[in-house]
Amino acid sequence: IDRLLLFFCLVCRLNSFFIRQASSKYSSSLYMISLGGGELPRDVKEAVSQCRTSVQNALQNRMSRMDIEMPVGAKFGVEKISKGKKIGGDEDDNTPTREDLDRSDRELARIFVDMFQPLGGDHISVIFNEDNLSQQALKRWKGDSSATCKIMSTGRRGRAKEKKKKKKAMGFAAKLEDEVSDEDSPRGAFQLPDGTEVALFVAPGPNELIVIEKLCKEVGMETLVVLLNARLSKIDNFGTNSANTLFTKEFEPVFHLRAAPQEVAPDCLLHRSYPGGWSLARKPKVGQPKVILSQAEIPTLEECVAAYESMELGNIEKGVETVIDNISGW
Repeated sequence: IDRLLLFFCLVCRLNSFFIRQASSKYSSSLYMISLGGGELPRDVKEAVSQCRTSVQNALQNRMSRMDIEMPVGAKFGVEKISKGKKIGGDEDDNTPTREDLDRSDRELARIFVDMFQPLGGDHISVIFNEDNLSQQALKRWKGDSSATCKIMSTGRRGRAKEKKKKKKAMGFAAKLEDEVSDEDSPRGAFQLPDGTEVALFVAPGPNELIVIEKLCKEVGMETLVVLLNARLSKIDNFGTNSANTLFTKEFEPVFHLRAAPQEVAPDCLLHRSYPGGWSLARKPKVGQPKVILSQAEIPTLEECVAAYESMELGNIEKGVETVIDNISGW
């Protein structure tokens, strides 16, 4: 961790790297406002700059388990998009497509690779869920000296039929563990390359979390493990008590800018920038976001309900965009 912090402090080059001039059309309509735990970023550039600072603060406090969450489908402007190619679904639908989501996750990973590049690419591992996703990254990052790293996936191909032959009665956690740790398979159990100091897991799902739990036990606290867009709040069952403790207690939400629970706080977002607190804010179609709750701990569903029901809406706020339009439409 000391070595990570040294390099991180020496090179703060992220601000100028990831946003191309061409991406200015994606600038957010969010305004900069003061919150209890920091400032709500006004656009994607501000969000990544704030994220970089949060990671540095966490490293200074010797944290080696970090959880980063950016808006669903956020456009970071890292990858060039073919002229005339539309981002999103149908013309009247701004919902991100699967391709948009994969691109957003890959761009965020690319930003973090550049962030830790002074360590040397041999010490940075980027892990995707599927082979095709890792292959896309290999293709897009090839020849870029600022994207040097080891790219791999936890994907297990050609095993579905083999598993069907086994009629074991297993619980949920046992099934996941058996799926990702079969040492008799051609690929064997997933392992990080030797010398890895930073492991970036890109949008890991339940299967990958089992892998991550095992790796965290193996590599110890001297290896920095970062979850990028894991969406842990969407997972109800981590399988075991130890996994629940790891992902809800030990992994620190270093930077979060994401949709709040929409069933209780429609069109609201949650923000946290370490070491600050959490804020619940509502972004109207026009005007400044309105912070309706600010506190040290992440708001519970009950606290979100109370804050949402107690706020007063102006006439102009009644015709709001959806939260997906607000924060992924950067």
